[in-house]
Amino acid sequence: MILALTVVICAASLVLMVLSGIYAARDRLINDGLLAVAALVFLGTVAQLVIGLVKMSAIDGESHLATFIAYQLSLPFIPLMTTFLAIKEKTKWAMGSIAVGAFAVLVMTVRLQQIWNLHA
Repeated sequence: MILALTVVICAASLVLMVLSGIYAARDRLINDGLLAVAALVFLGTVAQLVIGLVKMSAIDGESHLATFIAYQLSLPFIPLMTTFLAIKEKTKWAMGSIAVGAFAVLVMTVRLQQIWNLHA
């Protein structure tokens, strides 16, 4: 795993979480700026998926490897699906779902880095 990529994903997820929370509080719908941040989070998670799957042989232990692979495979779907939901759903709750999804990406990315640091 690349620490710089983890930091970028976490920072972008934090920005996405705060912005979508503000949008939800103000009853605003998704716009191009928020969509761009969500796309950045998505592309970062896809890059992390490719790198993680290539280098996963460095992880010892079946339970950590299973968690690592499950997180890697599910991470790109979170920003993708929550953003799709926000485009289709025209309520403030859609912005809330993006905020929760961004928080999930943040936590899961930090956990992936912890697993990687244990074994690399």
